[in-house]
Amino acid sequence: MTTLPPGTRAWILTDGKAGDLAPCRGLAAALGLDPEERRVAPRPPFSWLAPRGPVDPREGPGRPGSPLAPPWPDLALATGRRAVPHLRALRRLSGGATFTVFLKDPRIGAGVADLVWVPEHDRLRGPTVLTTLLSPHGISAERLAAARAAPDPRLARLCGPRAAVLVGGDSRHGRVRPQEADRLIAALDRLADEANLMITASRRTPAFLGRALAALAARRGAFLWDGSGENPYLALLALADAIVVTSDSANMLGEAVATGAPVLVFEFQDTYIRLRPVFAALRQYGAVHAFTGRLEGFRYQPLDFTPAIAEAVAVAYARHRDARARSTGP
Repeated sequence: MTTLPPGTRAWILTDGKAGDLAPCRGLAAALGLDPEERRVAPRPPFSWLAPRGPVDPREGPGRPGSPLAPPWPDLALATGRRAVPHLRALRRLSGGATFTVFLKDPRIGAGVADLVWVPEHDRLRGPTVLTTLLSPHGISAERLAAARAAPDPRLARLCGPRAAVLVGGDSRHGRVRPQEADRLIAALDRLADEANLMITASRRTPAFLGRALAALAARRGAFLWDGSGENPYLALLALADAIVVTSDSANMLGEAVATGAPVLVFEFQDTYIRLRPVFAALRQYGAVHAFTGRLEGFRYQPLDFTPAIAEAVAVAYARHRDARARSTGP
């Protein structure tokens, strides 16, 4: 696994959303970093103007509690449009000393950071743009093995086969329709005849679907994480013989295929159209199947692009540091 030199100081800049923190944390872990997480929270109209606008003056480097308070890090990872102004400002304030990495399309070009990662289905390209099929994450083989060796006691009563169920919900690309929720619940009810269900929902899951999942879990004796106690997400993935994933989240899909378990995708009608080629590529690989309420597929070599992304970041960081040393040396 690629790691950066001991003592490398790193920040993570996001607005705190779980879907933004997860890929940054996963990449930081792959690089061997212990980053400081700094949350941006611009007020209107600065939040409305992101990513193009300036940093909210209340969050400037001289203000109490600022996410831009020095000393500057050696490396900064950021994602989410509200973090773009802060990453640009950090690059300027540090005089270019901080190596900046942005995950996903910043919507204003690759010049916002020293390196930009985007999934292959995004259009952004350039000499400082890195692309892979799926995003970085923290679901490593080592963490999965540890979770299997010491199973979460809440899941101990469930014998195999076990199916993890990762339910997303509304996004900027569309909302979950009640009839779609009904189809998903009916399919999960059929699956419960073949496997013990281990269900977790997202903050984006609409309330009506959350209630239906709770009723299903009670009726079929399934595990449903209700938000209490430690999040069992890793344990669900580690113990699953199959994984059901809703089609609204590329992050959940990438984490699921890192396990090597067959992934059964339930497609919402408003699935982001650019994700469909990703599904097609993963079907061809043998990792993904359409979810019809049945167990399908076989195990495969896990797919994890995080190490390759970490390697590219480490190489680019080393070049950056070498160039800085030459330009400031005697």
